Amino acid sequence: MDGDWLEGEVGDFLRSRRARIQPEEVGLPSHGRRRVPGLRREEVAQLAGVSVDYYIRLEQGRGTSVSDAVLDAIARVLRLDETEQAYLRTVARPQHRQHGRQGQRAVPPRIRPGIQVLLDGMERNPAFVLDPRMNVVAWNAIADALSGFGRMTPGERSVPRQVFLSPDGRNLYPEWAAVAAQTVAHLRVLSGRYADDPELCALVAELSLKSEDFRRLWADHEVRECAYGVKQVRHPVAGLLTLPYETLTMPAAPDRTIVVYTPEPGSETAERLALLGSWKAATAATGH
Repeated sequence: MDGDWLEGEVGDFLRSRRARIQPEEVGLPSHGRRRVPGLRREEVAQLAGVSVDYYIRLEQGRGTSVSDAVLDAIARVLRLDETEQAYLRTVARPQHRQHGRQGQRAVPPRIRPGIQVLLDGMERNPAFVLDPRMNVVAWNAIADALSGFGRMTPGERSVPRQVFLSPDGRNLYPEWAAVAAQTVAHLRVLSGRYADDPELCALVAELSLKSEDFRRLWADHEVRECAYGVKQVRHPVAGLLTLPYETLTMPAAPDRTIVVYTPEPGSETAERLALLGSWKAATAATGH
């Protein structure tokens, strides 16, 4: 797969969003039973104030010169949120992607020492760094105690592979279905933003080939950032942990994201993490 792997994505994405909107929701008569759910192309064009032919060309991927005003009008009709609007702009106008920047690997391949010091300073909060493919590329000691990053190969330190391909994935996440849907929705955001990244293309191809669940969720065309939230993790030693998380983008390396788990101080999860950290330190000291 190459930079054209999103060919046809604009049509698939718009059709999936048309299907979510019922005619009566936007003041149109339903005209009885419909062959497909949601709005017709003609109705989207009418509500957005563009010609039907123009809108059809856009869904067919032939509207690469479409203006921001038209995309904003379509986004308003289809009730797209901010993340979905940004994704639509990317897939509708692939020529606007920053090909050179990604191809030249502007992001340093290694994490700066200062970032590792920052991670290590968060002794009570598991923290790690993700690259644009959702690979874990750096972590602190408590994150290692929680997730075992240090025992994994680089290929195993992949959030999508862990969710969809690891035999322990469903046991690790009690709310696996929600985690899986969130992972795919965020991976779609990245796929639009870094469509020229060959490793990201290969990851999507691998997951599509090996996981029926991934294929089904990928076909839903959900687009959602994972900026913050709550995740449950079942650890073999610490038990069930409820982990709120926040993400931080580094200005000097905007393609890298710091993820920090932030359990409430004094909560059961915080206490279990502290015990886990002590247990990890003790086993490391004894060499067992």
